Amino acid sequence: MTWLLFALASAVTAAATAILAKVGVEGVPSTVATAFRTTVVLIIAWGLVLALGERQALMSMPRRSWIFLSLSGIATGLSWLAYFRALQLGPASRVAPIDKLSLPLTIVLAAVVLGEPVGWKVAAGVAMMTAGALLTIL
Repeated sequence: MTWLLFALASAVTAAATAILAKVGVEGVPSTVATAFRTTVVLIIAWGLVLALGERQALMSMPRRSWIFLSLSGIATGLSWLAYFRALQLGPASRVAPIDKLSLPLTIVLAAVVLGEPVGWKVAAGVAMMTAGALLTIL
């Protein structure tokens, strides 16, 4: 499977996540909902590691990977806590597009931090994604 198919699968499941989470967070503290969701993700992820026989990779991970994956985990946790609270307080149809401002922000950070090229098509796409997300809150 190519990266594009995995990216599309991610988009479809992320869309389902917003709707499922909106229904699931009703009447539940957002932190409890996030903790429960995280536990489910943890079980699935470790289940895959074990099923694919990838345990040994954990011990051979470079220190840099440990640091950056830990920081990524912290960012993910904070993102999920904020997302669930936003879903609890607002409509999914408005929360999800604002959450997806992460797309243009990622492209900007990839250019600035990683030195990835940004051509005019990507720049135009970033502008349209940003405008579309912001239109949902007006």
